[in-house]
Amino acid sequence: MSGPKSMNTSPAQRGFTLVELMIAITIGLFLIGGLVTLTSAMKRTSSLQGDLGQLHDTERMAFSLMADVIQSSGYYASPIGTNSPTAEFPVTGVFAAAGQAIYGVDGGTAAAPTDTVTVRYTSTQNDGVLNCIGGTNTTLPTAAWVAKFQVDGAKNLQCVLTTNAGAATTTTIATNVQWMSIVYGVQSVSTSGTYSIDSYLTATQVTAGSYWPNVISVQVTLMFNNPMYCAVGATCLAGQQTTQPQYLTLTRTIALMNKAGVNT
Repeated sequence: MSGPKSMNTSPAQRGFTLVELMIAITIGLFLIGGLVTLTSAMKRTSSLQGDLGQLHDTERMAFSLMADVIQSSGYYASPIGTNSPTAEFPVTGVFAAAGQAIYGVDGGTAAAPTDTVTVRYTSTQNDGVLNCIGGTNTTLPTAAWVAKFQVDGAKNLQCVLTTNAGAATTTTIATNVQWMSIVYGVQSVSTSGTYSIDSYLTATQVTAGSYWPNVISVQVTLMFNNPMYCAVGATCLAGQQTTQPQYLTLTRTIALMNKAGVNT
């Protein structure tokens, strides 16, 4: 008779070899690296898209506030009766003539202008007329507003607001504004009989021709940094391109309410 058989009949067990482990680790690291790279690229692209969206929001807010204020230049309540432009807007400050409600100054250079524009208008209590920081007159029987738009040395678009000859309040309404350029649509031929623009002039030209009473519209151009731009030789983020312009210029033409249309 043969002897008793062994109770352990399972096949021999063995683990992974060192080569197999190294291959598995290499493949895992490769997959993890690809995932990290993809996630990082998506994050940078999302950040750039966010910056671009913020730029659009900033541009819209800046132009909306400027348009609301500039188009109100020369506005006053109850124009029929005893009120008149010369009575409402006397000679004061930068306004050299009674009734003048807009004034501008050219600044900087043609390549990097830092022009300014100043307007004045009045508002009665709770009439809903906006000032340059988005507020309205809720306390004064009549608010005499003077608003100056400028770009400071830190590239901030600012509104300097004065109410009833009080202390001026400076408020930033947009950032990263490289420069602001302003030209004025005027009717230089006063005998034409209509409020029709025949020239767009700089502030210096308007002053030289004494055309401030003839300003019918204001054309504002703002230059912003382009978040999609990448300088040649720099490390570009996903979505940035060296072929993109470094700056984006945006222009809006604003008609003055008291001058728009035909003089009837």
